[in-house]
Amino acid sequence: MLCFLRGMAFVPFLLVTWSSAAFIISYVVAVLSGHVNPFLPYISDTGTTPPESGIFGFMINFSAFLGAATMYTRYKIVEKQNQTSYFSTPVFNLVSLVLGLVGCIGMGIVANFQELAVPVVHDGGALLAFVCGVIYTLLQSIISYKSCPQWNSLSTCHIRMAISAVSCAAVVPMIACASLISITKLEWNPKEKDYVYHVVSAICEWTVAFGFIFYFLTFIHDFQGVTLRISTEINGDI
Repeated sequence: MLCFLRGMAFVPFLLVTWSSAAFIISYVVAVLSGHVNPFLPYISDTGTTPPESGIFGFMINFSAFLGAATMYTRYKIVEKQNQTSYFSTPVFNLVSLVLGLVGCIGMGIVANFQELAVPVVHDGGALLAFVCGVIYTLLQSIISYKSCPQWNSLSTCHIRMAISAVSCAAVVPMIACASLISITKLEWNPKEKDYVYHVVSAICEWTVAFGFIFYFLTFIHDFQGVTLRISTEINGDI
């Protein structure tokens, strides 16, 4: 295990395991508490009512921090690789980082503003997180192809692009169906008119969320040979 997590590999590994635990623990607590239907609740539904709301908020906030740390480290890795052997304009990498960080801010908004308390703010944060996250994975997949075969294997590039494609395909019906739902609530009856929209949107939401998790899992190998150092200098004139 220690060999597996050498270098900076522990950062994406921690992001993947922590985020997975956040979704699963919140879901289990919400279901056992009788607050949501076990069949396809929205991810946010599992973090709306205490006590799961506290668990969800704390864990997703830390996931947003880990996501930002992973994206910044990935940015520095690509920057160094590009300096060694030029394969892409640096602006492309920078745009990817900015979009990723905006997505992390969206995650923070989702974690701190529950969907029933402030639905407009919550939904805006979710939109930022999912849309920016999907675009981030797509841009990183393109960068991976550009840096292949020196810095990435072709199979890794294909896996990343496949996950990006599935996420892109899922995020559109997720947003479309969610926008057609007339009311935000936790309990759904299959006979209700918006139930189909809810089911489709929820399936797509879970697909995109775990798509992100599997995508960051592919970063572990890249991070294994990387060391990130922080340099501190004191100006004697102060």
